[in-house]
Amino acid sequence: MKNILLIVISGLLLAIGWPTYGFPLFLFFGFVPLLITEYKIRHNKNHNIQVFGLSFLTFFIWNTITTWWIYNSTPFGMWFAEIVNSLLMALVFLIYHIIARRASFTIGSVFLVCIWMSFEYLHLQWQFSWPWLNLGNGFANFTSWIQWYEYTGTFGGTLWIWIVNIGVFKNALLFIEHKDKSILYRSAIRNGLIIIFPILISLVILKTYEEDGKDVEVVILQPNINPYTEKYNTSDDRVSVLLSSLTATEISDTTDFIIAPETVFADNNRLKNFQSSIAKKTALSIISEYPKANFLSGISLLDVFRDPSKVHSQTNEHKSGVFYDDYNSAFLVRPDGTDELYHKSKLVVGVENFPYQSVFKPIVGDAMIDLGGTVAKKTTQPDREVFFTNEDIGAGPIICYESVYGEFVTGYVRNNADFLAIITNDAWWGVTQGHKQHLAYAKFRAIETRRSIARSANTGISAIIDQTGTIVSSLGYNEQGALKGTLKTNDKITFYVKAGDYLARVAIFLMIFIFLFSVTRRRKSL
Repeated sequence: MKNILLIVISGLLLAIGWPTYGFPLFLFFGFVPLLITEYKIRHNKNHNIQVFGLSFLTFFIWNTITTWWIYNSTPFGMWFAEIVNSLLMALVFLIYHIIARRASFTIGSVFLVCIWMSFEYLHLQWQFSWPWLNLGNGFANFTSWIQWYEYTGTFGGTLWIWIVNIGVFKNALLFIEHKDKSILYRSAIRNGLIIIFPILISLVILKTYEEDGKDVEVVILQPNINPYTEKYNTSDDRVSVLLSSLTATEISDTTDFIIAPETVFADNNRLKNFQSSIAKKTALSIISEYPKANFLSGISLLDVFRDPSKVHSQTNEHKSGVFYDDYNSAFLVRPDGTDELYHKSKLVVGVENFPYQSVFKPIVGDAMIDLGGTVAKKTTQPDREVFFTNEDIGAGPIICYESVYGEFVTGYVRNNADFLAIITNDAWWGVTQGHKQHLAYAKFRAIETRRSIARSANTGISAIIDQTGTIVSSLGYNEQGALKGTLKTNDKITFYVKAGDYLARVAIFLMIFIFLFSVTRRRKSL
C-alpha cells in the first residue's frame, strides 16, 4: 500500500506541474517517489512485473490528467493515447530498472536520462508520434525560465528536470540510510542552485534580447466555424463572405499579410483547379485594393486520378480504378496574383495518417483512430516551404500539429523564413486544456528560432507572439473576429536552428553504449 501511495504521488506531482494550469517546479520532484519505489523493490521476487505495473500507474495518472481532453473528440482515441503512451513510458522505466540492477548508481542514472530522452526523440520521429508530454514542454507558461532553449531546444528542459530529480532521489536515499538532517540541507542548497542558475541565465537573456528587423503588419482572421456542426457543411462561398467581412474591419494600406486558419476552405477543392477556386478568388478580391497585402490561408485539396503509376503509400482509393491524394495545405496569394502551395507534412496519428499501414492494415482493415476531423490519409511533401512576398519577406507556413515539433520547424528558418505563420483549428477538444496547451507550445518555437509568430486559429486562440515567446496580443477562444498587430522579422540563425535536437542524438549514443556495456559485463553488487 505504501508503494501505491508513492507512485500515485509521483503521477499527481507530474500532472500538477503541467501547463497550462500547473506550476513547473513540481516537475523537478515528480519522479522522486517513483524512483524511491523502484529502488525499494529492486531485489523483490517478480520485481520486473512490479516495476512495470507501478510505473504504468504513475504514467497513466499523469497522461490522463493532462490530456484527457482528447475524449471530447473521441473516447476511443483518448483511451488509446493514454494507455499506449503510459505503456511505452512504463517500458522505458522497466529497461532502466533492468540496467540499474547491473550498474552503479551513477551509470544507472545516466542511462535513465538518456533512455528517456531517446524515447522523447522517438516520439518526434515515428508514425505513432505523440510528443505532447515531452518533459521540456512543461515550461510552456514560464518562458522567462527557458530563454536558453535557443541553444538546446526542449530537450534542454528534459535534461534539466531529470538532473534535479536524480539529485533529489540520491539525497533521499542517503537520508533514509543515515538519518542525518544535514544531508537534506545540503540537498536543498545544491538542487536549489541547479534550479535557480538556469533561470537566472534565462532572465539575463530575456532582459538583454532586442528584436531587430522589419515591421510586418498582419491581420489574423478567426472565423469561429464549429468543426462538428458547421465546418464541413459550410460552402466556400459562405466562407468567402465571412473572411471578407472580417478582414474589412482591420485591413489598411500598411497591411502586409492577411492570415486565415487551417482548412478554412474545405468545399471539395481540386488541386488542378486551384487557380480558378473560390479560395484564390477570395484572396484576390480581399487584397485587390491593398497593394502591399498578401493573403495566407489553409485549404483542403484533392487530386483525383486513375493512373495507377501515380499511386503511392499515402494515396487513397475511392473506388476500383479511382484514386486520390488528400492534402491539408496552406497557400499564399500575392498582390500580382501569383501564388504558392505547401502541403502539411507532420500528420496527426489516425486522423491524417495510418501508422505502419503495411503491418496494421491486414489486421484492422481500413479502420483508423478517429481523433477528430477526417480519416483519409493525407499526402505530404518532404521539404519546408517558405512563402515569399514580392518584397522578399519570408513566412513559414506551419499547419496545426506541426507547431509541436521543434527541429521540424527549424526547417522553415533554414529556408529563410523571416517569421512563422501558424494556421490551426483547435475546436475539436472543446473548452479544455487542449487548445491552451497547443497555443502555449507555440511559444517554444519562437524562442528556439527567434522568430515572431502570427497564429490564426479557427475556434481557438489566435495570437501574435514575439521572439521571446511572449504573447503580445490574442483573440479568445470561441470568439469571431480579426486581430491586427505588428511583428518583427529576423534573419539571424540560432544555435538550435543549426544543430537541432543534438542533445537527444548524444543521449541515444550514450544509451546504446551503456546498455551494451551493462548487459555484457558481470552484475555488480549494489
